[in-house]
Amino acid sequence: MIRTTAKLAAALATSVALTFAAWAEAPESDDPIIIVQNNWTSQLVLSTVVGKVLEDMGYTVEYAPSDSQLQFKAIADGDMHFQVEAWEGSMKSAFEKAVAEDGMIDAGAHSAVTREEWWVPGYVADKCPGLPDWKALDKCAEIFATAETAPKGRFVGPPADWGKNYSERVGALKMNFQAINVGQAATLWAELDAAVAKKEPIVLFNWTPNFIEAKHDGMFVDFPDPAKVAECKENPNLCGAPRSGWLKKAAWSGLAEKYPAAWNIMQNINFSNAQIAAASLLVDVDGMTTEDAADKWIADSKSVIESWKK
Repeated sequence: MIRTTAKLAAALATSVALTFAAWAEAPESDDPIIIVQNNWTSQLVLSTVVGKVLEDMGYTVEYAPSDSQLQFKAIADGDMHFQVEAWEGSMKSAFEKAVAEDGMIDAGAHSAVTREEWWVPGYVADKCPGLPDWKALDKCAEIFATAETAPKGRFVGPPADWGKNYSERVGALKMNFQAINVGQAATLWAELDAAVAKKEPIVLFNWTPNFIEAKHDGMFVDFPDPAKVAECKENPNLCGAPRSGWLKKAAWSGLAEKYPAAWNIMQNINFSNAQIAAASLLVDVDGMTTEDAADKWIADSKSVIESWKK
């Protein structure tokens, strides 16, 4: 496991300072820019990256932890100012409502393509023929059963505040599963690592981009495609999440007027799948703190950050 030593931390800090020294400028306001933080790794690291970039420009930055659904109304109201990772699969309704009804700004999409869905390790296919089709998974439900859910299979779901109520999908599709939500993302990976070590069947919530795709072989379960099945519009619980979802930024409408230089940077921020996965890997695999991971990401991404100035 790689950990940041004091010497490396000092070198990274120096590199960060040199990277941005040429374009630091006086801020238009001394009031803090408030950046939203959510409870998953890539968002924590990349929001910190953005904060460090703005601080180097001379801005005061504060971070505000927030629920993934309630955050958009708070951004619209100006209580928070910028969110770097809004995911279509879990946040589409709340995001679009805040834009249409509350005046929140859609600050643009990243080039990253996302998917949030049920997921199984690759070896499960040997025990459950027909995967990744969801009907095949349902026929094999008993191999996922635990003492808590038997005879139904256990689906390990995400934290409840991520806006994913998979019990409703299970009910709509009459699946032989019970959805059990965990308290935090780290528990998902602990459950997965334990199952993989023993080659035990497990089906859990996963997403891409994510460090997991570099660590474990596996596949998303294919539920009815919302882009192709008309019934999905009437009842979204009959279908899966978008298979090529967007990843967007959200902003307070007052940013452009109050902090125009910062707003220019925020509009130009654009993350790829690989860049987001790398941010997660630094913490979840290499063992860095969020702060150290942000410094390392910045040091490794000078040309990327330079492009945000244009």
